[in-house]
Amino acid sequence: MPKRKSDHVDGTAQEVAPRRSTRQRTSTTLAAQDGPVPSTTPSSVTKGVSKPDRSKSETAKMKSKASKGGEDDDRKVTTALTDGDKPKVKETPANSKSLQKTDGVTESSGSTLASGRQYWLLKAEPESRLENGVDVKFSIDDLAAKAEPEPWDGIRNYVARNNLRAMKKGDLAFFYHSNTKEPGIVGTMEIVPEHSPDLSAHDPKAPYYDPKSSPSDPKWSVVHVKFRSKFAVPIGLKQLREMGGSGKPLENMQMLRQSRLSVSKVSEEEWGYLTGVVEEEVTAAK
Repeated sequence: MPKRKSDHVDGTAQEVAPRRSTRQRTSTTLAAQDGPVPSTTPSSVTKGVSKPDRSKSETAKMKSKASKGGEDDDRKVTTALTDGDKPKVKETPANSKSLQKTDGVTESSGSTLASGRQYWLLKAEPESRLENGVDVKFSIDDLAAKAEPEPWDGIRNYVARNNLRAMKKGDLAFFYHSNTKEPGIVGTMEIVPEHSPDLSAHDPKAPYYDPKSSPSDPKWSVVHVKFRSKFAVPIGLKQLREMGGSGKPLENMQMLRQSRLSVSKVSEEEWGYLTGVVEEEVTAAK
């Protein structure tokens, strides 16, 4: 069944290869790890300066001390900078709740190590809209009515596609209603079969047909999902944005930073926080 989850709505497809995440290099971090570099007077400056009140042995001792205090520290800093051109990064324990930034998006440093599971957010349109003559409507209720795992097809954005390809069987995802009067997270689902080629991209009658993709060289992928839960009280976009303010729990959530992305990552901390919010709202509504 053709779907609606394309980034033609949630984001414009760009024919660019996805960038790999790289840890930000900062000389400040390196300097902090290796310790402050003592300020010493270079030997070239002190050469030729007469010091009549000191013996030769005292002068030699001072030069030796200056050499140990300055040149050795300088050598350490240089080694850290040139060793593979990689900054030293402290190991983060698997049960740590700290977050680390990669390419401007903060990810959980131990999300998969702690639970062995990853978390995601996928968007779909709950209201009717025609794309290439096909209604792309698909809601949380439509998913709940499915007896078999449902293919999450129609993704035509490279970042979103790469997120699909990173999914593993057993991962969980939020179901997000988009392009509607009240957008927001409305439930959860589970990734079952992992990614495979999205055959709808090769069908000229499909809503998101891509003539540049072929069965022999497929560009796009699809995963299959099954219904897990529907929230009695959805978490609206306005509420999510409030939680994503500076210094707040969702400050670095990928969906809020890249709002037009239809498939985004959710850290373990963000997942736990949002499911806790849902439980609190259900309790308050009773």
